[in-house]
Amino acid sequence: MKLRIWTTLFLVTIAQVAWGQTSTNPKLVNAEATEPSVNSYTVLGATFEQETLLRAQIRIMQPDVYPLRVLFVPHRKYVDTARTFRLHVPAGYTSAMFTHLPSRSVFIDSDRYVSDDSLGYWVAHELGHLAANSASESDADKAARDYRKHLKDAPKPHVH
Repeated sequence: MKLRIWTTLFLVTIAQVAWGQTSTNPKLVNAEATEPSVNSYTVLGATFEQETLLRAQIRIMQPDVYPLRVLFVPHRKYVDTARTFRLHVPAGYTSAMFTHLPSRSVFIDSDRYVSDDSLGYWVAHELGHLAANSASESDADKAARDYRKHLKDAPKPHVH
C-alpha cells in the first residue's frame, strides 16, 4: 500500500514538473530570438590568427545568413564527421570543408587548410550553402559570387 502511495505521489510530482516545462508555443524556434550576427557565432579549434582572419573575412562578405558555429577539426575527425553526416562528395573531388545545414555549422579540415586566400574563397562557398539553404553546389556557388566579390574588392585584413 505504501509503495502505491509513494509511486502515485512521485508520478504526480514528475507530471507537474514536466508539464511546467512545456511551452504552448508550437514553433520550435522562438520568433523573439535574435538573429545570428557578425560576432554571435562560435569558432572552435582555430588558432588565434585563423579565427581573426576568418571573422574579418566573414565581416567583409556580409552574408545573408551567418553560421552558428565554425569548427576547425583535425583530418581524422573531419573524415569521421563527414561520414556521420553522410557528406556526398562527387567523384574526382575532395572536400576541405562542408556545411551541415540543420545545425548551421561549418566544418573545416584544419590539416588541409592551405592559405588565407583559399580560406576566404571556400568559406564564401559554405556561406552560400547557408544563404541558399541548399546542399546544391551550384546554388552555393551562385550565392558565393557576391561574397567573393566583397572579398576581392576589400583591402586585405592584417593579422599579427
